[in-house]
Amino acid sequence: MGVKTMLPSYELGFYALAVTCAVLYSGSGIFEASRDSANRKAFRDGIKPGWHYFGRKMDAADFEWVMWFTSFRNVIIFALSGHVLFAKICSMTVPQHRAVVYMLYGVLAVLGSMGLVYLMIILSHCLVLYSVALAKQKWLCFVAGLCCLASFKLEPFSSWQSGFVTGAFDLQDVLFYGGCGFTIMRCMSFALESCERKEGIYSIFDLLKYNFYLPFFFFGPVMTFDQFHAQVSTRELRRKDDEMRNIRVHALLHVGAVITVDIFFHFFYILTLPSDLKFVNRLSDWSLAGLAYSNLVYDWVKAAVMFGVTNTIARLDHLDPPQPPKCITMLYVFAETHFDRGINDWLCKYVYDHIGENHDNIIKELIATIATFAVTTLWLGPCEIVYIWSVFNCFGLNFELWVQKFFQWEPFAKLEAKMSAAMSRRIRAAFGAVNFWAIVLYNILALNSLEFAQLVTKRLLLTGFPVSTLSIWFITYCGVQLIKERERILAIEEEKGDKAKAE
Repeated sequence: MGVKTMLPSYELGFYALAVTCAVLYSGSGIFEASRDSANRKAFRDGIKPGWHYFGRKMDAADFEWVMWFTSFRNVIIFALSGHVLFAKICSMTVPQHRAVVYMLYGVLAVLGSMGLVYLMIILSHCLVLYSVALAKQKWLCFVAGLCCLASFKLEPFSSWQSGFVTGAFDLQDVLFYGGCGFTIMRCMSFALESCERKEGIYSIFDLLKYNFYLPFFFFGPVMTFDQFHAQVSTRELRRKDDEMRNIRVHALLHVGAVITVDIFFHFFYILTLPSDLKFVNRLSDWSLAGLAYSNLVYDWVKAAVMFGVTNTIARLDHLDPPQPPKCITMLYVFAETHFDRGINDWLCKYVYDHIGENHDNIIKELIATIATFAVTTLWLGPCEIVYIWSVFNCFGLNFELWVQKFFQWEPFAKLEAKMSAAMSRRIRAAFGAVNFWAIVLYNILALNSLEFAQLVTKRLLLTGFPVSTLSIWFITYCGVQLIKERERILAIEEEKGDKAKAE
């Protein structure tokens, strides 16, 4: 049945009311737990003094978030502001050479922040993968690229390389492995695109301009070489109507998101609470479900802010970067679940779509997903929790196709054809609600811990059955219906836009 199927407004109103009440009820339980646990000894490391005018302590369990917006806030602002300033001057004077200016500023910023040895390590890997690209063999580029990536993800090679870099500031490890990991992914994209080029090969200068674009260097997102090269080589720099207005709006939204998260952490200790399973086990099933889901939402917000900041600067540089990840609240299928749109696009282009083609064949899809999650496992860093996360998400992605194929069999297809479009949408939403919680449970494995994921699963499916299980499933069903309604509205607006362009 089509995505444009409409439900009665009173039904959608009831769904919205049910979801709102459930969120408030679950949130009140988390708020009370946060208030009662503020002075627990077990939470001493995660809960720190917050903004004094709130009169409450703050959840500071996320090391990266705290560092970005406290200790290294001024450094980040200074470095990115310098990039924007030099990029603006260059685009006004010598736009044809702006990629060179981006590269030089990026090299100097990396040199100043991480030192000469780190820069040499990066350049050596670039040189190795450029040399491999000269052979114009895709399999060789993949093997060499994955070996270079493994050298930063596996011991003892990882420690050996990081040992050359001196210094001991708080974010050194994050910057080291972030810059190295993204460098390898960019070099692999360069090598694979060079293989596609019919005449000659791109120069190593093109690779360096691509790799040392500072806004993307340490934290991404990854922009495939073909897109970056085409956009950065454009000499006529023109902006679309209201583009600057949209850039300013997005910048303000990101600032607002940072402030909102900081305020939220004064009242809801969603990151610290899961560290004490005995305490968390006292929560109601609803509060526990809300705690698991809110951790997933926070990780999406964190990714959206991080990539949103770099994307805003890229747009100022007349680039069209990968979009932020799709809001986790709007997801109920594994195929759209990701927290890094750049890595997702990279994997889809070079692995998943290349092997799976149209993703309609069960065997090809299985091979494609196994290959994709094998690369993803190496990218994240092989360890027990990543293996478990990869297996579950690989299974979820394939299971969606199996269920889809199963219900395409003639008896089920005929049965659905006899239904009204609205009833078909309701049944699909019921299955989507189950899938929604599979996504949540599979991903909190990596975001929190295996023990916390096991506790949530046990409470929602076993000890909470049937009351909590069915009631949470129904609320999730209501939420999926609201997501489908939003998709319906967007599809209608897109169709109207296409008609307007055609006319």
